[in-house]
Amino acid sequence: MKKIPLIILTGPTAVGKTDLSIKLAKDMDAEIISADSMQIYKYMDIGSAKVTSEEMQGVKHYLIDEVKPDYPFSVSEFQQRAKKYISEINQKGKCVLVTGGTGLYLNSLIYNMDFAKSDANNELREELQKQLLENGIDYMHDKLKSLDEEAADRIHKNNTKRVIRALEVCLSGKKMNDFSSDLKFNDDYQPIIIVLNRDREHLYERINMRVDIMLESGLVEEVKKLLSMGFKKDMISMQGIGYKEILKYLDGEYTYEEAIEIIKRDSRRYAKRQITWFKRYETAKWFDLDKYEDIDLLKNEIIIYIKNSIK
Repeated sequence: MKKIPLIILTGPTAVGKTDLSIKLAKDMDAEIISADSMQIYKYMDIGSAKVTSEEMQGVKHYLIDEVKPDYPFSVSEFQQRAKKYISEINQKGKCVLVTGGTGLYLNSLIYNMDFAKSDANNELREELQKQLLENGIDYMHDKLKSLDEEAADRIHKNNTKRVIRALEVCLSGKKMNDFSSDLKFNDDYQPIIIVLNRDREHLYERINMRVDIMLESGLVEEVKKLLSMGFKKDMISMQGIGYKEILKYLDGEYTYEEAIEIIKRDSRRYAKRQITWFKRYETAKWFDLDKYEDIDLLKNEIIIYIKNSIK
């Protein structure tokens, strides 16, 4: 059976994925699946830099505003839903364009990752529960951070069940952050991976500017509204960069200025980790946006690359 071409457009936060993804989708008759662990949540628009309906320009998007902030959305569920949408898009005769920077989400589609195996790993779960009793949740959360920093950033240490679950997946046979030989490409898809990047200094300027725009657009008010709707600060969704710092500002742990600087710092660190992650994709084609004054020239170059790559 012919593999479905899976066009993956990724890159660090604030690099400029959204604009280019819309242009590509319109020219290639594609529909977009979001691979962003924050844009999945309803009501969390400003802090996630969520694509707006105006920006979409009529291009159909999936896995945006999919669940409420109190829903414990997992990588396994992303994989399950994304595969369903990929099949639907393909059956329409349209191209599938996956856009986003959450590495674990991308891995779940690029590689044969069987989450059922980690679900069944009761022995490992028991061992982790034993370690939790012996060492406490701080130790377990630090352990998760050493294995999967992105997951540790998203999961509050008080959410014991999620910490253990994330460790379970990391330590099971199909490690989520391990690019060793046991991770085979997905049998159903032909991933065509495009990574966007910029000069580091310019990227960091864009990140700082984006944070300023978020605050001007009402990030603090958005967080207050989420709290008023009954969403708790220890939820996974509320641990996203931007949200957790504003929560600490509202609790009096940070001054407003401290919160802004920490959001900028953590966003820059996240971008650095993303770039390190994407460098592991040996088949990826990298494009430096700073070398293109006209985004349409870049778009056309990427389309040629995609067409030449499809088997």
